[in-house]
Amino acid sequence: MVESLSFFQKVNENFDKAAKFTDYPKGLLEQIKICNSSCHFTFPIKRDDGTIETIHGWRAEHSHHNLPTKGGIRYSTLVNEDEIMALAALMTYKCAVVDIPFGGAKGGIQLNRNEYTDSELERITRRFTYELIQKNYIGPGIDVPAPDFGTSEIEMAWIFDTYLTMSPDKLDAIACVTGKPIKQNGIQGRKEATGRGVVFGLEEACSFEDDMKQVGLDPGIRGKTVIVQGFGNVGYHASKYLTETDAIVIGIAEIDGAIYHPKGIDIEKASTFRNETGSIRHYPDATFFENPNDSLELECDILIPAALENQITAANAPRIKARIIGEAANGPTTAKAHEILQQRGALIIPDTYLNAGGVTVSYFEWLRNLSHVGFGRLARRYEESAYNAMLHFIEQATGYQLSDEERGHVHGANETDIVNSGLQDTMVNAYQEIRETRAKYGREVVDCRTAAFINAIHKIAQSYMQLGIFP
Repeated sequence: MVESLSFFQKVNENFDKAAKFTDYPKGLLEQIKICNSSCHFTFPIKRDDGTIETIHGWRAEHSHHNLPTKGGIRYSTLVNEDEIMALAALMTYKCAVVDIPFGGAKGGIQLNRNEYTDSELERITRRFTYELIQKNYIGPGIDVPAPDFGTSEIEMAWIFDTYLTMSPDKLDAIACVTGKPIKQNGIQGRKEATGRGVVFGLEEACSFEDDMKQVGLDPGIRGKTVIVQGFGNVGYHASKYLTETDAIVIGIAEIDGAIYHPKGIDIEKASTFRNETGSIRHYPDATFFENPNDSLELECDILIPAALENQITAANAPRIKARIIGEAANGPTTAKAHEILQQRGALIIPDTYLNAGGVTVSYFEWLRNLSHVGFGRLARRYEESAYNAMLHFIEQATGYQLSDEERGHVHGANETDIVNSGLQDTMVNAYQEIRETRAKYGREVVDCRTAAFINAIHKIAQSYMQLGIFP
């Protein structure tokens, strides 16, 4: 079965499906759906061997209903204009679903980073940043990039440094990009935010007894078996935090194969092995699958695609046995695959919600940069004093004296505590809104993805109407 729609067309197909449940004017819906602007950059780069190569990059700003726009920059051979526009659109809806006041954007450079040296990647990143500055596609109040597939805090540091050099506004320049290293005004918890958000979202989804009953599972995430596709930043941290909740990660799939153990995989041991050898191939404590896609079809409670788009298609969806699909990647499930999984009774937790941990904590970093005050700095000692005073009164009332170890657990909230608390609250509230929308229109009629899009459309439409553009 061939699915011929482009990635951006597939996103718009989901939008159109949800828009039928609203009564907004056609012109307003078209404005929300369309990509406001995109730019294709080409520039030369001198390789270390002296040869000249032309680099292709893109940046798309999907929606200006809120500014700045926000979205990552990816380095991949698959990068093209359609993919970037689609991912920018998903960012718009994602931000709306979790009440982050950004418009959606996305950027990318078409390359395989493994074919370039660090010095070449630095020159490419800095030149791309220069192009963004020249075209007005970056700035604290304009468009704020972040890491994505194939990029990390290192590239974000190069972007920040390049922007700072060229910007007349040195005070707020630190807010031009998020996902920066901690020592360069980054925020605690940003690197692991997307993976942690996936776990917070799954915990909330699995907490409702009636929802779990419909997929034949008990409530709670403890003891549930999980297979994760992709062991990069998102997949690793999702796996790590899932094991901390007593879920059992039984499979990990990478581009060069997959590993499986029915009693669970030691995530830290597997990560160390991969970092030392460059692959999960020949990992000693699991069964190896030469074809990584085979692992997606194994028995498990939760399947987490945390790699790239279009991984679950009409071709393999009939063989996928997971009861819950947690979309940690952007667009991993095609429309036809979604229908097949829905008909089988699986619960699909959509990317427009589950993948939002990264942009949520990026928002916290952006706010921190603009305020120039670290979270927890003003209140931590006060809170700690208040907690110790309460403990003192409890000791007096009960006669029980706390040990130094017990008292050591009492402290005011630091930046990590505040970030994680804010992220969890965001994910819990957003999922409850999705459930309420499903209940409003009927659970048999509206799935989680459509409900998330309906919520996004309502919030974006309200923003446009407040601007006075539409009545």
